[in-house]
Amino acid sequence: MSDEPQPQQPTPGWASRESLAAGAAQAAGPEGSGKQKKPKRPKRTGWGRLIPTWRMVLGTFLVGVLLLVGGFFLGYSLVQIPAANALATKQANVYLYADGSVIARDGEVNRESVGLARISKDAQHAVLAAEDRDFYTESAIDPMAMVRAGWNTATGKGKQSGSTITQQYVKNYYLAQEQTVTRKVKEFFISIKLDREKSKNEILEGYLNTSFFGRGAYGIQAAAQAYYGIDAKDLTAGQGAYLASLLNAPSQYDVVAHPENRPAAEARWNYVLDGMVKKGWLTQSERAAQKFPAPRESTVSTGMSGQRGYIVNIVKDYLISNEIVDEEELDRGGYRITTTLQKDKQDAFVKAVDDKLMSQLDKKERKVDTYVRAGGASVDPETGKVVAMYNGIDYVKQYTPNATRRDFQVGSTFKPFVFTSAVENHSETQDGRVINPNTIYDGTSERPVQGWSGGRYAPENEDHHDYGDITVREATDKSVNAVYAQMAVDVGSDKVMQTAIDLGLSKNTPELTPSPSIALGVATASPLDMAEAYATLANHGRHGTYTLVEKVMKDGKHEVDLPERRERQAVSREAADTTTSVLRSVVQNGTATAAQAAGRPAAGKTGTAEEDTAAWFAGYTPELATVVAVMGQDPETAAHKSLYGAMGLARINGGGAPAEIWGQYTRDALEGEPVTDFDLQLQTGADVTAPPSAGSSDEPGSGDESGTGAPEDESGDEDSGTETPGGSAGTPSDDTGQDGGTTTGGPTTGGASTEPGPTGGADGGDDSANGGTTEGDDGGDTTGAGGGDPETGTIAGLPTGPGRERQ
Repeated sequence: MSDEPQPQQPTPGWASRESLAAGAAQAAGPEGSGKQKKPKRPKRTGWGRLIPTWRMVLGTFLVGVLLLVGGFFLGYSLVQIPAANALATKQANVYLYADGSVIARDGEVNRESVGLARISKDAQHAVLAAEDRDFYTESAIDPMAMVRAGWNTATGKGKQSGSTITQQYVKNYYLAQEQTVTRKVKEFFISIKLDREKSKNEILEGYLNTSFFGRGAYGIQAAAQAYYGIDAKDLTAGQGAYLASLLNAPSQYDVVAHPENRPAAEARWNYVLDGMVKKGWLTQSERAAQKFPAPRESTVSTGMSGQRGYIVNIVKDYLISNEIVDEEELDRGGYRITTTLQKDKQDAFVKAVDDKLMSQLDKKERKVDTYVRAGGASVDPETGKVVAMYNGIDYVKQYTPNATRRDFQVGSTFKPFVFTSAVENHSETQDGRVINPNTIYDGTSERPVQGWSGGRYAPENEDHHDYGDITVREATDKSVNAVYAQMAVDVGSDKVMQTAIDLGLSKNTPELTPSPSIALGVATASPLDMAEAYATLANHGRHGTYTLVEKVMKDGKHEVDLPERRERQAVSREAADTTTSVLRSVVQNGTATAAQAAGRPAAGKTGTAEEDTAAWFAGYTPELATVVAVMGQDPETAAHKSLYGAMGLARINGGGAPAEIWGQYTRDALEGEPVTDFDLQLQTGADVTAPPSAGSSDEPGSGDESGTGAPEDESGDEDSGTETPGGSAGTPSDDTGQDGGTTTGGPTTGGASTEPGPTGGADGGDDSANGGTTEGDDGGDTTGAGGGDPETGTIAGLPTGPGRERQ
């Protein structure tokens, strides 16, 4: 074997160092002789191509920074501080009747600029606590707040400005209010420039003099006068905190116009005061001593006298609540608003109230006559248009709009909703009989309602009158509480509540809760609410929300889009028409004979609130649904007051002044129009009227104390002493004054049953503990929370609630 080294076979997959070097040299060619070329970087393949390299990331970042810096300096140099937008260019809004005639004009600028020295320190600190607590130490803009607000707006959490006080001042004083990117960019740069050119005190002073506080007040001096009748320098911490709260929602936090929003306003007020404590502007002891400073009623010019001011404010709230026009934009003016109100019908409504009620008052001789208020609304059933409203004797003297307030119980005007629900749901009595106009119930007073699991409930009839066996039709004519309390249980009080909502009542109606007392009208709906619901019955069960506005023009050339009115079959035609047939009997034979003055076929129901604090008539013809309420309210304290002795009568009931007003108004409003009868499709068997029940002729109240022929039993009575079931408001009495006796759901042959009701709650208690007694429709009283509390009134998207009224 040779000692020479033997050639070795290269290992597969590997190349010798020499061969690699030789290959590289060969690839280099002649020029590459003596030099070794670097190997190529392997190409990125697959997902690797999508991942940016660090060089790409760094390059993009640097370019972005350069663009931002360049854009900032470019914007800063291009955007100049403009001249003030001057509210002196503010225009009036014009409100028109449907025929184009003018109702009123508004839009006067209410503003008085004052120096910072003439604004109390407490008020200054309150505004800072509400809007920008770090104003004196922060920059003109807050980028993080802007990003957060933009994100919240984009994700549907509502529009939020994210603005500092400086930015808000720029928007108020230099720019328009539109929510656009262009405006926000301008606001950004102007704020930075302004912060360099003006002191913090100058900016705060400008902000306080240009901000909108509601009631047409621009600036804190005008606001101090509008809400408290004092100068801005005299504002206390509590008053300043309330005005600062208004910046968040000017009209909604006005607790006089919207008493239903007082809890929210007080929560915001507390937030402001707590912020003042945190910043050291208010001591804990001073904070503890603060009490909510309720503002005074709004003062208005005589140009808003009569019905004009009411109409303007109700239409304004309608536009704002339905998001047709933004509140601040509307206040800036330039809108021409055509309402659905018809001048001839509006005038007829006012005249009817004057003739049948106001002219009968003697405020010098009878103190109770100073309590009398009237409210009403009239709706076209087919279109849902509000054609007339009555809100009070004069907007300048009585600020609260009575057509839209929700703080008086509706009494037995609610009963038709119970019967409608019974027909709609094919309901049966406790012993299995279908409920129709001829169904017999036990009308015995104070007999416990059967089938209710919420506790013993045995409301009395007015004067403890026992009706014995009585048909539903007769019980409606005489407004027997006993029958309707039981019927509500037979149907299901939750179903009754839903039917009322379907017909047109707001689901937020105070005291609208599912219990037997719902049938007796403890709910506090407004006349406009009730007119909408009764219009649904008149329209054969088809419901469309009411509308107050026909057309809106901006600056005489831009028409504002209005929400599309949608109509649906709320209840079956059979349910609505059968209810109409029963309510026709009330006008012909029952508590509402005064409504026959309309001179055409009519259906309706009377009602009375607790202790006769309000009397109602709700009725309709095929062409018009109208509700009238006469209410009692102290002109100084705004407390609900009984109307015993008003007009020189022992009492005012639903069959008296309300039905008389309704009759005259309906006759005049429809004058010249053809008389048409109701076209009804009735529940099977409802077209046959059962003979009167035995002994039914001895019911109380075959006459009317007001001389109209309506029964006397609209008079009140004291508590039955029975417990209000389920903690609900109590049991208002019925039109005839019967206070809601109970029924077994079927006839009895041995008189009133002695069988105890369900024992799910305590027996016997005093109803007054549940919120006071409420008198039923025309008399018997009912227990019910909510009656007499002027702070509970509201309106679906409209201003409501009593306020202190000036005479």
